[in-house]
Amino acid sequence: MSAILENKRVAILAADGFEQVELEEPLHALKRAGATVSIVSPKAGTVQGMNHLEKGDNFNVDQTLDRVHASDFDALVLPGGLANPDTLRSTRDAVNFVREFADAGKPIAAICHGPWILIEAGLVAGRTLTSWPAIQSDVRNAGGNWVDQPVVVDNGLVTSRKPDDLTQFIAKTIEEISEGPHPGMAESAPPEG
Repeated sequence: MSAILENKRVAILAADGFEQVELEEPLHALKRAGATVSIVSPKAGTVQGMNHLEKGDNFNVDQTLDRVHASDFDALVLPGGLANPDTLRSTRDAVNFVREFADAGKPIAAICHGPWILIEAGLVAGRTLTSWPAIQSDVRNAGGNWVDQPVVVDNGLVTSRKPDDLTQFIAKTIEEISEGPHPGMAESAPPEG
């Protein structure tokens, strides 16, 4: 892969319990494409990966949420798993961080249960996206149009269903990051307040 993402900075937002392959493969692919990639988390130290229900590896946190803003990055990746997005959607700073990316029109890529965070941030109403099939009702209840496809792109928002979709997810994520901001990304979100 060429350095198509040279000078691009990408945040991967993760808490304990992320599906390891959904963080690790995008991390390596984005770096190979020339991006500077940082694992951002609500806590310092390390975050615990999971291989389905079994513990995986620990990954070093590069930056904590209290020290970063979307303006520090060009794009955001949200890996899935069960515990990770559930923790993040319950963490106000994480939801606000995701919302900052949308408000700035910066690409956001979410896989598996990652769209739970998008729902909490108010970013799915009126959009077409996919996710792990078990949360399709959550997407629909939030006003999104859920489809069963390997990857869906809607105005800078990239979503995929599961680890089997990673090749397509990564390719579309890199494409969206290389294209830059999408000014209308936050239009579907309800006003804050």
